[in-house]
Amino acid sequence: MKTIGILTSGGDAPGMNAAIRAVVRTSIYHGARVMGIKQGFAGLLEGDIYEMNLSSVADIIHRGGTMLRSSRSDEFKTEEGLKKAIKVLKIFGIDGLVVLGGDGSFKGANSLYDAGIPTIGIPCTIDNDLGYTDFTVGFLTAVETVVEAISKIRDTSSSHGRANIIEVMGRHCGDIALYSGLAGGGESIIVPEVDLDMDGIFKKIINGRNRGKLHHIIVLAEGVGNPYEVGKQIEENTGLDTRVTILGHLQRGGTPTTFDRIIASEMGRKAVELLLDGKSGKALGIKCNKIINPDFKEALLIKKEFNTNMYETAQILSI
Repeated sequence: MKTIGILTSGGDAPGMNAAIRAVVRTSIYHGARVMGIKQGFAGLLEGDIYEMNLSSVADIIHRGGTMLRSSRSDEFKTEEGLKKAIKVLKIFGIDGLVVLGGDGSFKGANSLYDAGIPTIGIPCTIDNDLGYTDFTVGFLTAVETVVEAISKIRDTSSSHGRANIIEVMGRHCGDIALYSGLAGGGESIIVPEVDLDMDGIFKKIINGRNRGKLHHIIVLAEGVGNPYEVGKQIEENTGLDTRVTILGHLQRGGTPTTFDRIIASEMGRKAVELLLDGKSGKALGIKCNKIINPDFKEALLIKKEFNTNMYETAQILSI
């Protein structure tokens, strides 16, 4: 293993740059060359590749986004695209590959591994939707961003006596809504894992108003329901003026938290050392504060479990 390639794929996540930095510096520390692949799998197919050095990753640990940039590639998913990617890797002398991304990126990495390319995956996605790991890189930074937004929205909602629906990312996984809703003191949390109970929300709003509550914060995971329709129902059934705030891609940006920088750095080092030890086809993760490395196939089969206990805690504390 003389040359290691690295790419970031899919949606960006805060902490990706910290992982890139760790991969580059650990590789150089052990005497290996590092090739940065721009624009994910699409850049791999185009040969958009350059050699990285220590200076390439200077002053990036605190930056959000990804210095290598990212994209999605339908061509790579085809048999012809896979063959082309392998050919490009061989042309550039890349012996092993580190892929940063979510489940779609890991499926792509696994296809390369099955085709004989040593590959390691680092979970970088704000959705925290991979079941084999406690946390993914970028998730807790996104949660902090949402919690900050909730605090600011509460100020204006209290001033006007309104309800406010805050739509967050997480179409198939409600972790951002759950964690930020609990930490931000949201009164209602709407997630895909729990059936929507509008009557329960109406009752909570009316009870709160009767005891003098000045606001009602509802954190809604995107895709569960139309936030404007939910707001209309609240106004019709409670008479409470309701506004909608869609945070969108604001959640993807910003300086990564200390935790995300640390796990990204640890996983970046581990990825390189696994490749140098002749081990591949692994998805890195964190479990009980320890870095784990199950096989791609095993990791992707583990279903994400919703934290029902945390949801119940949020329900109890928001009476």
